[in-house]
Amino acid sequence: MANVVITGANRGIGLALAQQLAARGDRVTAVCRDSSDELEAVADQIVSGIDVTDENSVRGLQTILSEILDGDLDILINNAGVFRNESLQQLDTDSIRQQFEVNTIAPLTLAANLSPLMVAGSKLVNITSRMGSIADNGSGQYYGYRASKAALNAVSKSLALDLHPQGIAVAVLHPGFVQTRMVGFNGDVTPEQSAAGLIQRIDELNLANTGSFWHANGEALPW
Repeated sequence: MANVVITGANRGIGLALAQQLAARGDRVTAVCRDSSDELEAVADQIVSGIDVTDENSVRGLQTILSEILDGDLDILINNAGVFRNESLQQLDTDSIRQQFEVNTIAPLTLAANLSPLMVAGSKLVNITSRMGSIADNGSGQYYGYRASKAALNAVSKSLALDLHPQGIAVAVLHPGFVQTRMVGFNGDVTPEQSAAGLIQRIDELNLANTGSFWHANGEALPW
């Protein structure tokens, strides 16, 4: 039984992760802006009203978790994210900045503030995207999303090196093209299918493979 903290857990992939981890007996603490009936049905604890882009809010989250967790933080899943599309002809620099705030800076801030609650054997998981792979980019566009996820990948690699001496392993996981609201419910897999693969990758994570970039299906992805 592990203490698991999931950001962006009120719907989509985050909710599916919460449901499956709770079903197998893990203690799930869900972090979100607004809760949902579905989340309240499965999470052991919900910390709502958290803005992951606000450093004061994240520091407050550290204090809250240190008080409510029964034991150490075993698994932190940084799942909260935002997806936009910009073309070269229709750039929106405000949108690009927002995507960096949510997709890159927030996971780093959360890692910095919550890793003190973790111990040797704990795991930090950043949900990224295959669209953050520079080698895999064959279609262009999506400037903010691609760049912010590529930056998250770079951040995650550094976290893997910096947290290794503490015995904390880091994974960078692509959930697949998932049928969520963020992509208009288009996609190749359901949130439930994606979550099952992500959990398998998390279970396999250790200090020997820390810093790896994986697809939920187990495929190693190019940077």
